[in-house]
Amino acid sequence: MKTPRFLFAAVSTLALTLLSGCVGPLGSNPNPVAYKPHNPNNVRVKVSLSTQQVYVLEGDRPLLVAATCVGKPGGTHTPCGDFKVFSKIAHKRSGSYGFYKNGSQIVEAQAGHGSGTYIGYPMAYWVEFSTGYGFHEGFVSPVPRTHGCLRLHPNVAPKFYALVHEGTPVNIAQTQPEDQTIGRNVPRPVDYNEPDRPAGILCSEAAFTAPSGPLLIEQ
Repeated sequence: MKTPRFLFAAVSTLALTLLSGCVGPLGSNPNPVAYKPHNPNNVRVKVSLSTQQVYVLEGDRPLLVAATCVGKPGGTHTPCGDFKVFSKIAHKRSGSYGFYKNGSQIVEAQAGHGSGTYIGYPMAYWVEFSTGYGFHEGFVSPVPRTHGCLRLHPNVAPKFYALVHEGTPVNIAQTQPEDQTIGRNVPRPVDYNEPDRPAGILCSEAAFTAPSGPLLIEQ
């Protein structure tokens, strides 16, 4: 469940700077602005697999533009197509990957391959669009690295979670038209190679932290 991140490029215009969340010095993690929709029912999500980017739109109005990490080629690729969000769980845990706890001993393992109490890996701000596939908080690698889910940086995941609702359309394709416009020069996280938190924390409620400050701003 561990993943990497990447050095970001500067955005050329103020509008793209706001959308991309180019906050802080070169080498820092992007913290993109997320705009409150005028009509939540008009929100839609588009994902570009080739650029590993997610676009949250209200009509043609960008609400959030951010890097994501997609599934590895082959059996764990992220599915393409048109979907709809049907489940949201803020404190979600994986049913497939995690830990087995025996007293004070905690061992990382797949579900069904250990002894003791199974505790799934935390997948905060889970937004499911197809059975077993969803957006969730995690390390955002510069290369496809997941088992099919779409990982979002901790700076992004709670904002994305606040923007979408059950029924929000999701389109996933190899490319999106936005790749050539608002998707140009989107900064990527740089902390993807940092070590994971200790297993004791990952197995506790401390794995789920509340975001600070307002998630969505008026525009």
